[in-house]
Amino acid sequence: MSTTGSEPQTVKFRGSEDITLVADEWNRGASDPARPSILMLHGGGQNRFSWKNTGQVLADQGLHVVALDSRGHGDSDRAPNANYTVDALRDDTLAVIDQIGRPVILIGASMGGMTGMLVIEAAGPQQVTKLVLVDVVPHYEKDGSARIREFMASGIDGFSSLDEAADAVAAYLPYRKKPRSPEGLKKNLRLRDGRWYWHWDPAFLTAPMDDPFVRVEKLERAVVESTIPIMLIRGKLSDVVSAEGVKDFLDKVPRAEFVELSDAGHTAAGDDNDAFSEVVVQFVCK
Repeated sequence: MSTTGSEPQTVKFRGSEDITLVADEWNRGASDPARPSILMLHGGGQNRFSWKNTGQVLADQGLHVVALDSRGHGDSDRAPNANYTVDALRDDTLAVIDQIGRPVILIGASMGGMTGMLVIEAAGPQQVTKLVLVDVVPHYEKDGSARIREFMASGIDGFSSLDEAADAVAAYLPYRKKPRSPEGLKKNLRLRDGRWYWHWDPAFLTAPMDDPFVRVEKLERAVVESTIPIMLIRGKLSDVVSAEGVKDFLDKVPRAEFVELSDAGHTAAGDDNDAFSEVVVQFVCK
């Protein structure tokens, strides 16, 4: 039976390298202690507000929910020496799990999903009991990934107005219905010197990257060797996770559940949030 979840509270955690990580938290101290907490990790260039609607839906189920701003994103600290490797993100997440102080279910989109794969290996099944991967697999499509980085780079000098930013998003996500008002983008942008800038560290795009071959090997090993329940959610319109990538993943992790959202792309949680939240609730609550 569902209950009414609390409104989210803004909280802080201490990440690795002594950085401060900001999060939204629902139902602290009010959830069933026998049920794991939910920890949500967004994609590159996004922030904790990507999870606002799904976080509330999960909180309304009586769950303790934490939606985290990753280092260099949203209101969290920027990384010392521009360290945005997946290993650094993993270490931040492990620190947050320790501070939550109870088992968690991880929900990770894109960059957050890659982080989650490494976390389940490092934390073990006692600390992380389930994993939801949102449009991410170890072998993802390079062209789709490049298009994300191109979109992020295209706005690095800011926008003259919220409408200009909204037009850029609409061009990048042509299948998503454009909001009537661009005001919602204020959660993703900050106004400086008369221009609107995405609220993430520009060094995220120029920092040294993980070796892609080593990264794929590490991610694949983590999910293949894991024993916890895993769900993969793909947006059917995605150019980052292909049907071939899904098949490869399910061949190697045959116990994983798979759901495809027909009206969503790579940003599945925002593209069709009702359908996304429904499958997530079914998975985490069973």
